[in-house]
Amino acid sequence: MPRPQLFSSTHSRSDLPQAIHFEPRWYAAYTYSRHEKRVAEHLQRIGVESYLALYTATRQWNQRRAQVELPLFPGYVFVRIPLAERVRVLSAPGVAYLVGARGEPIPLADDEVEPLRDCLSQKLPAEPIAYLSAGSRVRVVAGPLSGLEGVIVRRDGGARFVVSIDLIMRAIAINIEGFDLELVESNVAPALATVDL
Repeated sequence: MPRPQLFSSTHSRSDLPQAIHFEPRWYAAYTYSRHEKRVAEHLQRIGVESYLALYTATRQWNQRRAQVELPLFPGYVFVRIPLAERVRVLSAPGVAYLVGARGEPIPLADDEVEPLRDCLSQKLPAEPIAYLSAGSRVRVVAGPLSGLEGVIVRRDGGARFVVSIDLIMRAIAINIEGFDLELVESNVAPALATVDL
């Protein structure tokens, strides 16, 4: 009996390297609005490694303040799967698609998700901010964020380290006091090297 085909009819197995199909990689799953937590819980129940980055925010309803956990990247849940198993993710309730180009999911860079998980597990204060495409790129050389690259911005007189996930065009800001940074060479013009918010 022939195996079911997991690839679209426009692509053959020879179009992509075998390792991409069977080696687990991180992908960004785009979810329906406000479905991130349900999607992450469902994926965990069916045995798919997933990561939903959350932050704590204070919200006010009817004269009452409450601490709530919200997604750092609204609309996205990160999943670590071999591409051949993408149907498990795509069939989950609340998942719209895997982020990619021309109908093919594109894996995130290996050094984007794991350092983010490590950083947030340290309970460093983080919050979502607008995606930045200009600014000085820096690399953290010491501490729990060692190896992570991002952009430095100034806000309220203090420095913030901005981590961008390029594929989904989202970013978060982290306070950087105490971290050692080094400049990463870039093609950004010097006039754009500092971004003030």
